[in-house]
Amino acid sequence: MKIVEKMRKKAQNLTGESPVAIAFLGDSVTQGCFDLYLTSPTVLQTYFNAENGYHAKLRKMLSMLFPNVPVNIINGGISGGGAPEGLCRIDRDIIRFSPDICVVCFGLNDCCRDDLDAYRNAMCGIFDRLIKENIEVIFMTPNMMATHASCHLKCDAELEVADMVTKKQNDGVLEQYLEVAKAEAKKRNIPVCDCYAAWKKLYEGGVNITDNLLSNYLNHPISDMNNLFAWSLIETMFEIK
Repeated sequence: MKIVEKMRKKAQNLTGESPVAIAFLGDSVTQGCFDLYLTSPTVLQTYFNAENGYHAKLRKMLSMLFPNVPVNIINGGISGGGAPEGLCRIDRDIIRFSPDICVVCFGLNDCCRDDLDAYRNAMCGIFDRLIKENIEVIFMTPNMMATHASCHLKCDAELEVADMVTKKQNDGVLEQYLEVAKAEAKKRNIPVCDCYAAWKKLYEGGVNITDNLLSNYLNHPISDMNNLFAWSLIETMFEIK
């Protein structure tokens, strides 16, 4: 990908090449959300820790590969958002910074809204807007959601969310949404970093995704699993087969 070539040139000529900037447009996982906690008997809040997000881990990996190249990270992740909101704010949160590449990751919240057409149209809009601005694009699929109500969930608010996400996961709704986005990406020759497929292979191999790999036991990956996202992006950028 062009981003790799730019980093190579920057490493060879620090003063003569422009800075490297990588943007991320997504939801709570992109923002860097992990555990949940109650602020009242019925209101859930999210614990934020961007330094353990996949974008931060990617920057560390790139710093290992290109130690002398500073990488500017633009985090356009917002908790609770979906693709339509991402399209509405793409100019403000991404375009105006003129990044070299943008990683787009939506689907977790969208599949819970029961509006596949809105998701498809928004993803198409996001892809086309970035292409128009000559910003390189990667569509990254998200993690799996919970497949059962974890024993760690105690309050009614958490169990209500668990009931919703497990149905969307187990009934194949999330996968349906991701397949639509993957198809639209491929129409535009946008690389797909299919992290969801990796999560599914772990699940099919017997891994308890819900209790072991989701920090909130619903839809946020634990910090260590963000290494999977980061390395998968490295593989995509370097076209490692």
